[in-house]
Amino acid sequence: MTEHLLPVDKAHLHIEWVDSRFAAASSQPPVLILHGGPGADSRYLRPQLDAIANLGAGRRCYYYDQRGADRSPQAEGEAPPSVSVHVADVDAVRRFIGIEKVRLIGYSWGALLAMLYATQYPQHIDRLVLLSPAPPTAAVRETYQLKMFEALQRPAVQALREEFLAKRDSLSVEEQRRHRFALAVSSYFVEPRRALELTPFLVKQRLETAIWTSLGPAFDLRPQLAELLRFPTLVIHGEQDVIPIESAAETAQLLHAELVRLPDCGHVPYIEAPDALFAALTRFLA
Repeated sequence: MTEHLLPVDKAHLHIEWVDSRFAAASSQPPVLILHGGPGADSRYLRPQLDAIANLGAGRRCYYYDQRGADRSPQAEGEAPPSVSVHVADVDAVRRFIGIEKVRLIGYSWGALLAMLYATQYPQHIDRLVLLSPAPPTAAVRETYQLKMFEALQRPAVQALREEFLAKRDSLSVEEQRRHRFALAVSSYFVEPRRALELTPFLVKQRLETAIWTSLGPAFDLRPQLAELLRFPTLVIHGEQDVIPIESAAETAQLLHAELVRLPDCGHVPYIEAPDALFAALTRFLA
């Protein structure tokens, strides 16, 4: 794993990349992976998504922490970045990689950021993967926030909470932190216990608020998506994701994309459905 701090306007972006173990990977187009949140960083996608580097003939995988994250600091006194700033940052990373057209994988909010980037820079998209994509409309976002709340009330979540409380005193500080985090994100999983496998992360509320504020209370990206120039696109979505799969299906239709539905899978397919996920990515990125 190699790191670089890329200077951009009024900030620095922390970039990491993972190389394939295959010698032939240098001839394969690299991929750029956009993390979700918003307001998080790329560490929670790892180590699981590092496997993309070794799919098929292999390739280099790039991650970067979005502006304002701990490892991607802004200039002192700068306001939290808007969506337009985040889109410009994606293109700055593309230029750093040194490619005219990028193979872009966006996860959750990162998938919405990838869509926003594609509407402004379609000429720089080679292939696009939308993994558990956040909805392109404000109305659907309200729906999945309600589903998240309902998912937290499930008996399986309550059982995990009671189990944690019963053994809390015997756990280390780090184990307690991991269990509290797992309970907080358990709504994203069909089986709440699988949340313990997710690398813990922290969302910076001020960064998240700035993004949704800059999108506006009634944002709707669908007309722009429908007018996009076509490039190969793959949408992958869990059937039990709190983000309704109907939203992913509509996004796929607008982009003339293939939709891969993952049964018995929530919002984190790289933990709950890795075999099906990586099989689809192997075929699409080949």
